[in-house]
Amino acid sequence: MKKVIKVVAAIIENDEKEILCALRSPAMSIPNRWEFPGGKVEKDEDLYTALKREITEEMNCTIEITEGIFNDNTHEYDTFMINLISIKCRIAEGTPTVSEHSKVIWLKRENLESLQWAPADIPAVQQLIEEKGVVFSH
Repeated sequence: MKKVIKVVAAIIENDEKEILCALRSPAMSIPNRWEFPGGKVEKDEDLYTALKREITEEMNCTIEITEGIFNDNTHEYDTFMINLISIKCRIAEGTPTVSEHSKVIWLKRENLESLQWAPADIPAVQQLIEEKGVVFSH
């Protein structure tokens, strides 16, 4: 039985309706793929606390949750399973900067499918695009 890792991801939207996308560095697992920033939920930590902590650590900024859970899916990789819970939020303070990722960019929803996403993030990407009536072609 593969271990299931619970992970939270921030779908951060700015005032221009662009979404923050983070490129996984070559040193990370699933390298050079795009994802929504976030990380593992620690033992005895709730989803929202975990997400705020991870974004502070990874992006050097603070977030404010704007909606509840946006997408919740489980994806099976070769050696583990990930339960990825995406939550919509916005930047409360600071500017996202990279510490673990190679880079971050802001993209309009209709352009999200132009990136090579980590497989676990694809359902949330599809849902974001479909919210605006754009068809995801993958």
